[in-house]
Amino acid sequence: MAELSHVAADGSARMVDVSAKPVVLREAVATGEIRMAPETLALIETHQMPKGDVFATARLAGILAAKRTGDLIPLCHPLPITHCAVDFTVPATRDRVVITASAKIAAVTGVEMEALTAVAVAALTLYDMCKAADKGMVIGDVRLVTKTKKAV
Repeated sequence: MAELSHVAADGSARMVDVSAKPVVLREAVATGEIRMAPETLALIETHQMPKGDVFATARLAGILAAKRTGDLIPLCHPLPITHCAVDFTVPATRDRVVITASAKIAAVTGVEMEALTAVAVAALTLYDMCKAADKGMVIGDVRLVTKTKKAV
């Protein structure tokens, strides 16, 4: 089995030293979803949720979370990301919102945790803003879709 980068020789958790790695352009894309009733989706789309513009608020929450990922995940490096986008799509089934987030940086370590955090927090925000209308919402399928890097 390969050596785990976040585990010291004595078995304790440690932050990985990335000091010697070269700076490269990095991008990560993550996705997830929140299942909901079609009626809930209609309330979101017609701006009838009492808490306000659901997609705008969830987008901002996701972006802010990506920027604070190093504060949320104990061994994650704090990164000055250079771009983050959070988008929402509704499939033809109209039973869910699919959340896609991308994060970019020129750095020595990747931004996949930032993209994943953006998706998760955007989904939680959607849940929070719609919970009065729909008690059966389910957040799931949060995953990394791609991560890329190229020399500066």
